Amino acid sequence: MSMEWKNMKKEYLDKIMEADLILIGIGSEFEKLRYRCEEKAIEALKELNDLLNGKNYFVITTCTNNILKESGFKKDRIVSPCGNLEVKQCTKACKGSLQELTDEEIQNIRQKADSDGEFQLGICAVCGAPMTLNNVYTSEYDEEGYLNDWKMYTKWLQGTLNKKLCVLELGVDMTFPNIIRWPFEKVAFYNQKATFIRVNEKLYHMSEELRDKGIAVNKKSIDWITEIDI
Repeated sequence: MSMEWKNMKKEYLDKIMEADLILIGIGSEFEKLRYRCEEKAIEALKELNDLLNGKNYFVITTCTNNILKESGFKKDRIVSPCGNLEVKQCTKACKGSLQELTDEEIQNIRQKADSDGEFQLGICAVCGAPMTLNNVYTSEYDEEGYLNDWKMYTKWLQGTLNKKLCVLELGVDMTFPNIIRWPFEKVAFYNQKATFIRVNEKLYHMSEELRDKGIAVNKKSIDWITEIDI
């Protein structure tokens, strides 16, 4: 291992550990499979979660496969604006149709998805239409499913101004740039005490405005977490 890489590893860890608050974005790199989670990705996030023990953090993700929950992150510290594998809704988005999925239903979804089969989630008690997963890939996505978590997230975010903040963006692409990528850049720009670490195999470049406070890492984020010995 080169001395340069050792110094870089120390810099990354110092930025995370010295921060008062940590804002984390988990992107599509952790969702190669929509209904299941790759073991390597889960193990990497478990390492990150261990590092964050005792830290004041919040995680926003575009993943819908429940990988953060399976990696041990606290439920009240996660917001999933694209939906998740925990809630179902009416295909017509009837008001009041949202329901939590049972563990049996989640297991059935994953089994059927592996075999390219169709899974059934019952019918809507309001209108009788079929139920479907409550996520952004549903044609009539009911965003009510994540709004309470979003309120907690925005309240937490308001408390980061003028605090020593580490913004950690992991594997975020341009599929939903208005959820993580652009807002994170804005947060880091306006917070004079912020450090922005962007890890991405391809889209790692930092804007000119963030050059002095940004660290661009050209690497797969799953590998990066593992290699810095978190």
